Amino acid sequence: MGASASGAGPGGGGGGAAVTWRTVALLAALLALVGLIAAPSVVERIHYARVRGELAAIRDAARVSELAPVGKLFTSLARIIGPAVVNVTATRRAGEPADETMHLRTRDGASFTDVDVGSGVIVAADGLIVTNDHVVDDAESIAVTLADGRRFTATVVGHDPKTDLAVLKIDAAGLPAATWGDSDGLEVGEMVWAIGNPYGLDRTLTYGIVSAVGRRAFYGDTLHDFLQTDAAINPGNSGGPLVDVHGSVVGITIGVMSATAKGIGFAIPSNAARKVVEALVAHRPVESGYIGIVSTEPPVGYSTLPGALLVRTVVAGGPADAAGLQPGDLVLSFDGERPDDPTDLAFRILHAEVGADVALEILRGDRRRTLTVRVGRAP
Repeated sequence: MGASASGAGPGGGGGGAAVTWRTVALLAALLALVGLIAAPSVVERIHYARVRGELAAIRDAARVSELAPVGKLFTSLARIIGPAVVNVTATRRAGEPADETMHLRTRDGASFTDVDVGSGVIVAADGLIVTNDHVVDDAESIAVTLADGRRFTATVVGHDPKTDLAVLKIDAAGLPAATWGDSDGLEVGEMVWAIGNPYGLDRTLTYGIVSAVGRRAFYGDTLHDFLQTDAAINPGNSGGPLVDVHGSVVGITIGVMSATAKGIGFAIPSNAARKVVEALVAHRPVESGYIGIVSTEPPVGYSTLPGALLVRTVVAGGPADAAGLQPGDLVLSFDGERPDDPTDLAFRILHAEVGADVALEILRGDRRRTLTVRVGRAP
């Protein structure tokens, strides 16, 4: 009996151990399965907790970091330049509306009156205002409304259709005047703001960047050097200022590329506008340079010199003719600068100082020469 009990003991003990390990294995598998099911949820909760923490930290930092002053910059600019921006309303007899203005037509008895609404900027505390010529050209009456709601009748001090600038005067004193900025210092990518009265919405501020500088294009029959911006410019903005981060006027907005174009607006650079304004206020003529030539790209094989331009026409009796320039000559440089193309040369001549003696380097045959041309006044 002792031997039987002894043999049965290990057998019974082995069976019990097998059951225990099997249970442990099943429990381990069950726990692993639960872990696989629960793990994504746990990971997501950890991830979301981390994201929430990062967002909270960003919000806290934004309240005290450099981001807060950036937001205040916009409101500061509105306070700086807003009071100097005016609404310009020109009344004409019924006809074609001026370009890039908000155009209205009203009936007065049996006749119709055209009303064009544009913008302007006060540049002197005694009531001098700059706007676009096309806003006020041929107007029978011009009304200016200030930021404080006062309304004045304006007179035209002077205007220049070629540059599309006009200077108005109202009988007022102590007005908030804008300051001129340096447009030559602008670079592509700099922040700028346009402010004006698009569609009659007073002192609307829009934001963008300088998309391009020196964007040369014909406006009417005159070649201009424009600033290009993606700040929203709409009918009614014409004549309003384009300002930099200091609130200084770096351009006078002139219009958009087309009615369907988005984010392509143009402004007259402030340095060019300021010269015209000073001439108009002093009742001096706004002068453009002229030497009396027409140039083109030379035909293929005509010249191997890069950048050389072929003189097609020399106006008899003009400054270039007097200096000895001849058709067939190749222009190599004007005033020490090599022109990029015929348009570039025309622009350089147009903006040369009237009366200045300018060096014109040419190639005639196989001989280089330098002629001295006295810049005349464009007819």
